[in-house]
Amino acid sequence: MRVRYKKCHENAQEPKYASSGDACLDLFAASFSIDDFGNVAYDTGIALEIPEDHVGLVFPRSSVFKKDLILKNSVGVIDSGYRGTIQVKFAKQRPSGAYYSVGDRVAQIMIIPRPSVTLEEVDELSGTLRGAGGFGSTGS
Repeated sequence: MRVRYKKCHENAQEPKYASSGDACLDLFAASFSIDDFGNVAYDTGIALEIPEDHVGLVFPRSSVFKKDLILKNSVGVIDSGYRGTIQVKFAKQRPSGAYYSVGDRVAQIMIIPRPSVTLEEVDELSGTLRGAGGFGSTGS
């Protein structure tokens, strides 16, 4: 799949796979700020042209534990119609924790086909062993 991108900031870096076979492209910090809500905000300075019927899913990198940051929306969803820069926001766990620096890999994105779903309202759903069991219902 070919995905077009645009650098929108002087510090922007091309997203890239760190290793052959990686599922996600690394995203790099082009700028850093603290927003009005105290979130640690990074702009990648990169805008993508995600193909129609695809979606970009933004995940934290596994190294995020070293920074004591938590991605605010757990998984970011970049729709194919969005043409702005990809931004990531983190909640700071401790005031003394570390930040990413401009130029660091701050997140990763996976571009995958988007399923097209048609909903059908029914009076009853099929039965399963689990049924309506919720949180923790399949064991500890």
